[in-house]
Amino acid sequence: MNSERLAAHLRVNRYGDFILTDAVRPGPNVLIPPRQGYRVEIYRDRRAKLRLPMLSAAISAENLFDVFLALLEPLGEVVHVVLESSHGNSRDSHQDLRRNHIDRPVLESHFCEFEELLKHDGCTGVAVLADELPIEVQFDEHKLFHVYAPNLKPFRRVLKRLGVRRRKVLPLISEAEHLHHSTDDHADAFRQLCMRIGVGDFDRVFSDESW
Repeated sequence: MNSERLAAHLRVNRYGDFILTDAVRPGPNVLIPPRQGYRVEIYRDRRAKLRLPMLSAAISAENLFDVFLALLEPLGEVVHVVLESSHGNSRDSHQDLRRNHIDRPVLESHFCEFEELLKHDGCTGVAVLADELPIEVQFDEHKLFHVYAPNLKPFRRVLKRLGVRRRKVLPLISEAEHLHHSTDDHADAFRQLCMRIGVGDFDRVFSDESW
């Protein structure tokens, strides 16, 4: 594909009723268009002897942030947060910074202040974990949601309330060729978010790629 055709491809952000943020685009040769919905499967980690139900969701851009905040509600009033960055790194590596024990409403207020970063930066992701239960909500660099929990019913109720359908087959943009987008301004905003939340050193989460 020549540069003009690639530039035209990158400008496309609507596929039917589904709108992408600026963070990521499907590769130019990907034939399956993105669509809204969620799927349920099982997450397995043999080394940690961990087996948890897992929910993955793709949400159109106009609903993305509202769904994110709604998915945090079942986690409780006190949570842990991990900010995930691949700014300046190769696509196969990222840095994770953690803050334990933060009030969820306080965290959500910080997220609202940095909504533009969280929605449109292809090098920023966040994971929010419940305080006492093995539950994680991940909002990743592809602007997909992944929920790990012994009981997914509260999260499925949230998605049903917001009009997001379960689909038996739901290819995700991260599972085929795709392109990430970021800017220096987004990298600066990520550092500001880190300082605002007060994150610390790396700690593992269920979705950590090194497991």
